[in-house]
Amino acid sequence: MIETERLIFRKFTLDDLPLLIEQRSDPDVNRYLGGTKLQNPEALAKRIRFYISCYDSHGFGSCAMLWKPTGEVIGAAGLQPLEDTGEIEIGYSIIKKFWGLGIGTEAARGWLDYGFNTAGLDRIVAVAQTEHTASRHIMEKLGMRYEKNESHYGIECAFYSISKDEYFSKEHLTQ
Repeated sequence: MIETERLIFRKFTLDDLPLLIEQRSDPDVNRYLGGTKLQNPEALAKRIRFYISCYDSHGFGSCAMLWKPTGEVIGAAGLQPLEDTGEIEIGYSIIKKFWGLGIGTEAARGWLDYGFNTAGLDRIVAVAQTEHTASRHIMEKLGMRYEKNESHYGIECAFYSISKDEYFSKEHLTQ
């Protein structure tokens, strides 16, 4: 669907389910994704179907994230509806081997650009478990502003947002 400097994003298919289950079975990866309550084979089978349904209903959805140098699937990222809110959220997850390389920021920036420039969105939100400082740092780095704490996916989350005008007025785009 989109590309960034180091990443390619493609739509998930049901064939990706075993890899998604494998990647999200790592306790360090699923820790901030609801743990095994939300990252188990049954829940992920439903989740991947949700991702796929979003492509038809919204023209976008969470996608498989591929590392350009090798073609390896290293996680997922994209835009999707945030459960029963009417909002579109940006989300990302990355396997541990690729942590600390700026991939979360690169992926999120690519999807924000897509959301505002291609999908025509006026506002994008993000949620992260309140104690997930790395994810919250990415949101803040990209100019998203903290609004409140509230429950999403059965987890207490920090809720962030950014409007199209705010995003394009931020100095971070020139960095």
